Amino acid sequence: MDLNLIKKLVKIVDTSEITDLEVEENGLRIKVAKKIRSFKNYEQPQVVIGHTPITEVPPAKSNVDNNLSGEEKPANAHEIKSPIVGTFYRSPAPDADPYIQVGDTISQGSVLCIVEAMKLMNEIESDVSGKVIKILAENGKPVEYNQPLFLIQTS
Repeated sequence: MDLNLIKKLVKIVDTSEITDLEVEENGLRIKVAKKIRSFKNYEQPQVVIGHTPITEVPPAKSNVDNNLSGEEKPANAHEIKSPIVGTFYRSPAPDADPYIQVGDTISQGSVLCIVEAMKLMNEIESDVSGKVIKILAENGKPVEYNQPLFLIQTS
């Protein structure tokens, strides 16, 4: 089986919501599987040929805590989540000021950040008005689909 095909299969599983994929070609069976326990314990796909792992990537570590307990999250707090898998950027350019800071008051439709996916810069806008109380993603780091990016205190 072509190594490029294996890489494509890994990418498909990694970037989609499926948890495993199994392909058989000319008597060779390849299974690509991932386990998602939480955003903090996210595991990259593991390629298995037969029963032998050939590629194992350790989980990514981050200094950002995406899991808020009920005590830390006010009752009128709204999470803004990533609509796509990509790389999180707080500003439009490396030398530019961030779109928003903690404490800023924003309105619905305000651009909060950029998530780069497949060389496309996607502006993420707020779906609520309020005050930014926490930034949950780290600049320049990967984010997952539906991962909380910001915590907004709604008015």
